[in-house]
Amino acid sequence: MNDTTAHALSACRTLWELVDRRARLTPGRPVLLQGDRTLTFGALRERAERVAAGLYGMGVRPGPVVAWQLPTRIETAVLSFALARLGAVQSPVIPFYRDREVGFALRRSRAEFFASPGAWRGHDHTAMARRLGAKGVFEAYDRLPDGDPSVLPAPPAEGTAVRWIYWTSGTTSDPKGVLHTDRSLIAGGSCLAHALRLTPADVGSMAFPYAHIAGPDYMVMLLLYGFPAVMFEHFAMARALAEYRRHGVTVAGGSTAFYSMFLAEQRKRPGGRVVPSLRLLAGGGAPKPPALYHSVVREMGVQLTHGYGMTEAPMITMGDPHDTAENLATTEGRPPRGMEIRIVDGEVRLRGEAVCQGYLDPAQTAAAFDPDGFLRTGDLGRLTRSGHLVLTGRLKDVIIRKGENISAREIEDLLATHPAVGDVAVIGLPDPERGELVCAVVEQPPGAAELTLPDLVSHLRSAGLSVHKLPERLEVVAALPRNDTLRKVLKYRLRERYSGTVK
Repeated sequence: MNDTTAHALSACRTLWELVDRRARLTPGRPVLLQGDRTLTFGALRERAERVAAGLYGMGVRPGPVVAWQLPTRIETAVLSFALARLGAVQSPVIPFYRDREVGFALRRSRAEFFASPGAWRGHDHTAMARRLGAKGVFEAYDRLPDGDPSVLPAPPAEGTAVRWIYWTSGTTSDPKGVLHTDRSLIAGGSCLAHALRLTPADVGSMAFPYAHIAGPDYMVMLLLYGFPAVMFEHFAMARALAEYRRHGVTVAGGSTAFYSMFLAEQRKRPGGRVVPSLRLLAGGGAPKPPALYHSVVREMGVQLTHGYGMTEAPMITMGDPHDTAENLATTEGRPPRGMEIRIVDGEVRLRGEAVCQGYLDPAQTAAAFDPDGFLRTGDLGRLTRSGHLVLTGRLKDVIIRKGENISAREIEDLLATHPAVGDVAVIGLPDPERGELVCAVVEQPPGAAELTLPDLVSHLRSAGLSVHKLPERLEVVAALPRNDTLRKVLKYRLRERYSGTVK
């Protein structure tokens, strides 16, 4: 019954229609949990309408862009849905970003309003916004604009207009403004929701910035299936565990880095369950070594499903909890109905409702889509006979040594099985004789024996790796550089660090 309802709701034209229909179905059920606070589906609709009226009184209308740089709080979700009620164009900005990224987003989006958390975690966002010349700056942390909903015009009736501008991470160049519609976000969230086989009895968690594309992805899932999620304003595993246990979280995750953090906590408690209620870890955003999947399932006693998504298409494929261990360990799952995947010269290309409309820069849009309307992802992969997607690396992450192409991902997956390797990034470094040499940058787990290059090479040889792919250099670091959203490893920083040094 609930699954039928969820599939019916996934046909909603707009996000506001989805909020309204869920609120009518289960007004008293909780949707967001944070500390001692609870927001129900009914209260989400009511508060969002009042905030929409307050924003309307400030001059917010459909068309002009409202940028917001807010932490993962109940108020942030309410403000975002209030803007959806108005049909305004909104541009979420990750709260960890500073002058360069925020200034770029404000300029390129031509935002007419900017919602700030004020002074948050030692940084004055309001002062930064004014320094950058932001227009219509207002603070939206504990207090939100308020008004009488009777003044509001009718909500938007269609969901195919661009109403969202999300920003790529900008790890190698300026960020790109990615254009989404309500329908593309609903389609992406529906893929996640249906693939994970969730029920109203589940309790989820948001351990990532709400301003990330995963924010609406996750909210759509909650609205479709009518269950709540715990929100973390700033995620720290030690403190988060108490909240997971307190609220009986059944589904958690975020990305590969989160799986590793859970596993590390579990290993501190052999013989027990780190979160007794937990039954499923799920996420995406970064490669998952097969060895990590097997370790999580064996040691934590939970299932792990991994997916594939990007800012341009928030959910492309997702693992099914009922799939085989082999598929869950070695693939990214299968695409949902409506998502077409085409492999062209090894590159994964996409077409479907969940795919973005393009970029703010028309030239970037023209370069990103092929003549058939498929998005070029820059990811390398293949489809199995059963339709599962296997990612093998990035076009920009192929190491060319003496004319031979080497997949960094293949080496990383094998190194992840070494007991002295906690996490690893394999990169190509310039070499005058070979073109590029293979360098492994390793983060070791606590208490591990010191890793040497001969140890590493011996391990890879025993795993059957071809000789020409063996690393010629090893760097051991205290921590790999990561971004602030899904904790992806920033390989460009490693290349910058080690390209100018010779060993």
